[in-house]
This record gives sequence, C-alpha cells and structure tokens, in this order.
Amino acid sequence: MSIRKDIQELVQAGVITKDSADSIRDYYKNKGKSSTNRLFIVFGVLGAILVGLGVILVIAHNWDVLSRRTKTLFAFLPLLLGQILCGFVLIKKQHSTTWRESATAFLFFAIGSSISLISQVYHIPGNLGSFLLSWMLLSLPLIYIMKSSTASLLYLMGITYYACETGYWSYPSSDAYPYWILLLLALPHYYLLYKKKPKGNFMLFHNWLVPLSVVIALGTVAKRTDELMFIAYFSLFGLLYLIGVKTFFARQKLKNNGYKVLGATGTIVLLLTLSFDWFWEDLRRKDLSFDEIVATPEFLASTIISLLALVLLYLHQRNRSLNHIKPIAPMFILFIIAFLLGLSSPVAVVLINIYVFAIGVLTIWNGARQDHLGILNYGLLIITALVICRFFDTDLSFVLRGILFISVGVGFFAANYGMLKKRKTNG
Repeated sequence: MSIRKDIQELVQAGVITKDSADSIRDYYKNKGKSSTNRLFIVFGVLGAILVGLGVILVIAHNWDVLSRRTKTLFAFLPLLLGQILCGFVLIKKQHSTTWRESATAFLFFAIGSSISLISQVYHIPGNLGSFLLSWMLLSLPLIYIMKSSTASLLYLMGITYYACETGYWSYPSSDAYPYWILLLLALPHYYLLYKKKPKGNFMLFHNWLVPLSVVIALGTVAKRTDELMFIAYFSLFGLLYLIGVKTFFARQKLKNNGYKVLGATGTIVLLLTLSFDWFWEDLRRKDLSFDEIVATPEFLASTIISLLALVLLYLHQRNRSLNHIKPIAPMFILFIIAFLLGLSSPVAVVLINIYVFAIGVLTIWNGARQDHLGILNYGLLIITALVICRFFDTDLSFVLRGILFISVGVGFFAANYGMLKKRKTNG
C-alpha cells in the first residue's frame, strides 16, 4: 500500500488530523525533490568537467598544426566560455545550485588549461609548483564570487597537491609554506557552510578533506629535527579527535566525522609504530641541543599544535569528570612525557606499549558500559594489533607469542558472548 493511501486511511480513522496529513505529504514531496536535486548537482558537475576536458583534448589533437595566434586564441577560449557561463549563472541562475556548481567547475579547469597552454605557446619558464600556485590563486575568488563548494573542494585538493609537490617531491629546492596561507583563505567558506548548511553533502566532504589535507601537508614542515614531528603529529591527531567529539560532530554518523576517524586512527597507528624500540634507540643516540631545537620550524609547529590541542582538551573536560574522559584525548600529552623520557631512557618504549594496552582496555570498558558491540570490538582490535606487533619482537619466545594470541582470541569470544547474552537477558 502506498504512503498516500496509508495517510488517507489514517485520516479517515481519526489517527491523525488533516493538517498533519498535509505536513507528511509535504515532507515526502520535498524529500524526493532533495534527492533529485543532489543527483542533478553531481551529474551537472561531472558533465561540466568532462566537457572541459573534452574541449582541451580536441584542441590538443590539432595543436601542432596551429599557428601561434590560433593557439593563443584556443588557449583563452575555454577561459572565456567559462567566464560567460558563470556570468550567466550570476545574472539568471544564481539560485540554482546545479548551474552554479557546474559552471564553476568548468571555469576552474579552464583557468588551469589556459595557464598551461599560454606557458607552452610562449615558452614561459616555470615548474609544477609555480603552476599550481598560480592556478589556485586565480581560482580562489571563484569560491566566494560563485559561492561554490565544488570550487572549494577542488581548491583544497589543488593546494594539497601543491604542498606535496613543493614540500616533498621538490625538496629542498622549494618549500610549502604558502600552503598554510592558502588553506586559511579557504576556511571562511567552510565556516559559512557550517552556519548555513551544516548537514549538507558539501559540508560532509569538507569534514574529511580539510583535516586530511592538513595531515598530509604537516610533514612538509620537517627540515632538520624530524624527531619532533612525532610530537607535532600526535598533537595534531589529538586536536582532530577533540574537534570530532564536539557536540556538532558527535551527533553525526562516524563515517561522516573525518576529524574523529583520522584523529583516533592516526593516534593508534603512531603508537603501534613507536611500540618498537627502533625509534627510541635512534633518539637516544641523537645529541639534541635545546638552543638549536627551539629555532627550528618543527619545534614551532609542535608547540603551536600542542597548545591548541591542550586548550581544546581543557574546554572539553572542564565541566566533565575524569570518568568521562576519552582514552585517546590526552594521549598527545602522555606522548610528550614519553618523548622527553626517551631522550635518555629506554623506559619510553615500555610506556608506549602501556598506553596502547590502556586505550584498548578502556575502549572495551566503554563499549561494555554503553552496550555497544562496535566500540567493544574496536578495543579488542587495538589489543590484537599490539599483540601482533609484539609477535615480531625477536626477544619473545614462540610459546609466549602463542599464549598472547590465544588470550586475545578467548577475549574476543568471551566479550562478545557476554554482551550478547546480557542483551538477550535484558530483552
């Protein structure tokens, strides 16, 4: 039986009023339109990108037989078409998301193609880093003039690529410091999305792409004292996790919360990596002078990010008891303690293993307390990963390794069986 017939039957039976029935019909009508609009936006953007790339390929096929003047004309043609299209959208279709996002996506790629073609025609010297920087700077106004989230997402991808090109692949001939300014220039649009469309798809994409971009680009800061980058990354993952457990993000599904997922996953991966002694042995051999370290960009990055994470941790916990603290939240502070001890003592690697085990146990306890199988099994997976890491330690006997695996397997079975039995009893 269809929804309309069900509603009519409920009205006739006196279960709901006519006004309530009209409200329900409007809800399902608007819901259907919303889904259709999302599809139009997706296909519109993809269509604009494909058309733009198709025009470029057609021109490229006949490029060698064209004169310099004709090449220049064709180089500016996609840019001119994109500007005309965006102008039309601003005048006639400014309230249409599909038109706005599609036209902006076309113009975004037209800018890049025009820059590259003109550079090729007139043999303008440059490298990939300078090309990407010019492209992103010229594309930045599209985000705010067109109010385009597609342009914002493409811009974030572009500046991340720029950071990798200049900070990793072309290092030390270039650096990626302009990336941080470029990132700040895009954040106002992200904030506007948060205020106007906090549950929209574009907001969800930004919730993943913004933190992922920062995680990728942070490594470009490393110059001389790479060891300090572990502090910077631990603090960054702690900061992301604390953002992810804020009320706005905590209400969303986990798959939509890039901050929490990246923060938690990054922290656990780093802890497991440093649960081996190789890093700490190398750290103890280093002759690190505080006077030399304090002047490095790694120290500056570590300090700034750690202070931000510390402030956010304080704001998160000031009205809560220690019983409600998230196991991963203070881990960046505990790692700094372990790092300072690790400069002169092998006890640091023991502390890291204790940290991982404690996170696993506390996560299991939280899962049992909340009657949540997903959280419980996540804690068990953390402990399993720790056991696997210890399996590769050469100083452990095969008997001890076997006992560890058996213990974790029994723990998996017992914990899940106990919770399911508890649910069945309570049900």
